[in-house]
Amino acid sequence: MHTRSVAALLFLAIATIAAAQTPAPVPAPPQPGPMNIPKTASAIDLDGALDDAAWQSAAVIDQFYETSPGDNIPAKIRTVAYITYDARYFYIGIRADDPEPRKIRAPFVDRDGVIGTDDNIAIFLDTRNDKRSAIELRVNPRGIQADGIFNDANFNEDFAPDFYYDTAAQITKEGWTAEFRIPFNSLRYSSADPQTWNILVWRNWPRDFRYAFHSAPMPRGSNCIICFTHPLTGLTGLPEASHFVAAPYVTAQQVSSPEAGLGSDLENGDFETDAGLDVKWNPSANHAVDLTLNPDFSQIEADVPQILVNQRFAVFFPEKRPFFLEGFDLFDTPMQVAYTRTITSPRAGARATGKIGSTAYTILTTQDRGGGLTIIPGPTRSGFALLDIKSYATIARVRHDLGNSFVGGVLTDREIDGGGHNRVIGPDFQWRMPQHTFTGQVLFSDTENPDRPDLSGAWDGESSSSHAFNAAWDHRTRTHDAGVEYTDIGDGFRADLGFLPQVGYRELVGYYGRSYYPENRKVRFFRPSIVVAAQANRDNDRIYDLVSAGVNGFGAKNTQFSALARSESILVDTELLKQNYLQLFYQFDPYRRIPRITLQARVGEQIDFDNAREGEGLSLSISASVRPHDRLDLQFFLARDTVDVDGGRLFTAMVERVRGQYSFSAKSLVRVIAQYVTTDYNPALYTFPVPDQSGSFLGSVLYSYKLNWQTVLFAGYGDDRLLLEDDTLVRTGRSLFFKVSYAFIR
Repeated sequence: MHTRSVAALLFLAIATIAAAQTPAPVPAPPQPGPMNIPKTASAIDLDGALDDAAWQSAAVIDQFYETSPGDNIPAKIRTVAYITYDARYFYIGIRADDPEPRKIRAPFVDRDGVIGTDDNIAIFLDTRNDKRSAIELRVNPRGIQADGIFNDANFNEDFAPDFYYDTAAQITKEGWTAEFRIPFNSLRYSSADPQTWNILVWRNWPRDFRYAFHSAPMPRGSNCIICFTHPLTGLTGLPEASHFVAAPYVTAQQVSSPEAGLGSDLENGDFETDAGLDVKWNPSANHAVDLTLNPDFSQIEADVPQILVNQRFAVFFPEKRPFFLEGFDLFDTPMQVAYTRTITSPRAGARATGKIGSTAYTILTTQDRGGGLTIIPGPTRSGFALLDIKSYATIARVRHDLGNSFVGGVLTDREIDGGGHNRVIGPDFQWRMPQHTFTGQVLFSDTENPDRPDLSGAWDGESSSSHAFNAAWDHRTRTHDAGVEYTDIGDGFRADLGFLPQVGYRELVGYYGRSYYPENRKVRFFRPSIVVAAQANRDNDRIYDLVSAGVNGFGAKNTQFSALARSESILVDTELLKQNYLQLFYQFDPYRRIPRITLQARVGEQIDFDNAREGEGLSLSISASVRPHDRLDLQFFLARDTVDVDGGRLFTAMVERVRGQYSFSAKSLVRVIAQYVTTDYNPALYTFPVPDQSGSFLGSVLYSYKLNWQTVLFAGYGDDRLLLEDDTLVRTGRSLFFKVSYAFIR
């Protein structure tokens, strides 16, 4: 039977069976009202014990709701939050009772490694009082932090940004306790007096299910989360004095390379040192200025491993570099026109971020020394061009809030030394109602390629200009969700400072899903859904069609699953090729010593994009976390992709990765990584020359000490090897690395 028919029958069968099992909706409890926060004159010793006198007079949040898997029912265990402040700090104390403290999942992990597999508390703090986004500050029972920004506009939870705050925690006979001490000068708030902020406290309790307890009820099917934070009032006399941080760094590196080509002995290079400086100044509590000089954007750990063989478009990697992360949520627009990893090697940079009334803004400018790749987009594939040329990059964004909605605009500009540029500008908006969300964006680009054919055939000195348009409607209720999205991007559109690898097409996408919440079952939520998409190029020729139907859900042991039947037609060169396949995902958290196992698979037809023909493919990946001890964390990852065509196996690609981490304390650890990547080709089945095999090995050892996110010490060793066609690994390099950075805070 055709995959589309199977998908439709699967969707209808699941929906029919589930319809009789869906309990009637229960009205959500009323939202908590404003809470007055008293100011304390007593000192708080940050030890996680909650025995200081100041906590006795603090405001108390003791009503929590089980929002998952239960539907806003009383929380199964007791959680209490205490809130107070003094002239310098905002304090939050947490008492997290537990009937079985021995089952508390409290591993030693790296900063930002506090995730849903383990016990933790998250504080969502909206200091701008706009209920649009919030900083998220987490702590686990070891006092280890994770922080980021939650953006209500698109439900994006981004842990790239970092904040200065202190935490301490203790495991007790009754459960565990924790304390947050947040300097006012690390927060952004208006000059009003008194202040009104908003807060939401979330407790993650992973046991037979992954329980979520929130300090406010969260209606199912809502199109927002931060909108349910509850007000904190009475905050008076908050400091407006400027905040200054200077974080100089010094690095030293020795790289060893083969003396006389591959396979020869390595020759030690000279130790090369470098230095730079990051500066942050807050002229007021609502504005920030960032300066950087020769920033160190080295990656301490390899990017997430991905198989890059047989890909149509460029692969996205997340931003991790500190200079770009102030006001990071402002870069979230319907089309990703701002993607700061396109700025490869800045010599210096400056940035201003802030909010004036209801208008937020950010503008950054850098001098990029070049050396990176620029995406050259197209309607059916993208390519790359080497931009080994100095350029000047500017990104500006402004957003004006209108209640729960907003209007905004974005500008990006890369000016290339010696001639050439790419400029993009345009407005965007989001209009939100209780069950409906409308978003839209219009962009215009003007591009002049540099005249540098020695670097790339794409750099031909030609000019182009074009447009990009996106509009979407999303509808959500407790029982169903639906949406439509339309995109129109011209042939000549380019966003060299963004991530838009496909241009020259029109696309219409529609989806519909039903949500079911079975009670007292191992599966507590599932959602059958269907998605239909169609793309055409600017000549109205079909270039892509999709029909996808399946189901996703969650259940006991934090089980997450999805099964999708997909049927695609894709234009490759001049022919519309088809692929029908199943895409499967299964993840669960067995217990505290094996906190997570993830399985992914794709099986069925797969297009050979390199040679423009249909084939059969199988993609499998498995990852597992193993913790023999709370201080030792082992991560295993294995991925294998194969494609078969007429004549036999086209290629087999493998990624094998092991990562071990031992924590001496909450701030000090050693990490070891070994990663082996191989691809075996059948040259007789390719229409262009390929080797029999290719591959590489990456090994590294890192010692890390982090007093805070900018006061750090790293010492590392790296070993890089290349797989030759005779199946031997030869060294291509060896490196020793040292970095120390210290944040001077005033």
